[in-house]
Amino acid sequence: MVRAGLVLEGGATRGVFTAGVLDYLMEKDIYFKYVVGVSAGACNAVDYVSKQIGRTRQCMIIEEKENRYVDIKKTMKTGSLFDMDMIFDKFPNEIYPFDYEECFNSKMKWEVVVTNCETGKAEYLTEKQDKKRLMQICRASSSLPLVAPIVEVDGNSYLDGGLSDSVPISHALRKGYKKCVVVLTRRKDYRKQHSKKADKLYIAAFRKYPNLVNSIVHRPEVYNKQMDLIDRLEQEGKIFVIRPTELEVSRTEQNVEVLNAFYEHGYETMKQKYVAMLEYLVR
Repeated sequence: MVRAGLVLEGGATRGVFTAGVLDYLMEKDIYFKYVVGVSAGACNAVDYVSKQIGRTRQCMIIEEKENRYVDIKKTMKTGSLFDMDMIFDKFPNEIYPFDYEECFNSKMKWEVVVTNCETGKAEYLTEKQDKKRLMQICRASSSLPLVAPIVEVDGNSYLDGGLSDSVPISHALRKGYKKCVVVLTRRKDYRKQHSKKADKLYIAAFRKYPNLVNSIVHRPEVYNKQMDLIDRLEQEGKIFVIRPTELEVSRTEQNVEVLNAFYEHGYETMKQKYVAMLEYLVR
């Protein structure tokens, strides 16, 4: 086991890039001592901990119409862009079985990032026994505001972890992992832009949660500072970064060919960087 941290960004269906990266690592039997994932990265993380090569790809690239998790008709009924019951109940428990036993017995330490709606701050949750709670925290980490309902875990209200800590590299470093591999789903030049129209929607929708609104409104600024930090740490040789170099897909992409291509891009990128990553980890 590699005594280092693995940090996984989210991005909904852009997470298929990360799936390619992790499938290559698993094929090489490379597992990190610590893994932390956000949103789609949380789903990537638990599939990595359960050592299920190809599972994230199966869950994200859906060819069977009856198993698709983006359905406009269902959105009108449920208020959720993604069919979260399909993703976090039917997929792991029926269609694409999740290996709970392997995950719970793993010697890897892992965390999933969620955003507490009351405080607006990031929390880092894990679960080693309860199947339902495990999927609930993954669901919370992946629940985007306005397009997915708030998720209750342990009596607390949570939404997408990316609202408060999109790429938890600082958290991993604070936990003592001096070496970290960071998998991003955006290209190096990407920075978030403010949207006053979107801010107004969030303010109207979450008046009950002023701290959450504050985190959402300031997310672009925080995210861009995280990217600047990652660029600096990478340049200084303190972390190792894997990111797309080709045009990334949209967060709601459903075209099978497009998603397969982005998965292969992740797989090939990791293959090309594999030796350099090992050299970084051992020096």
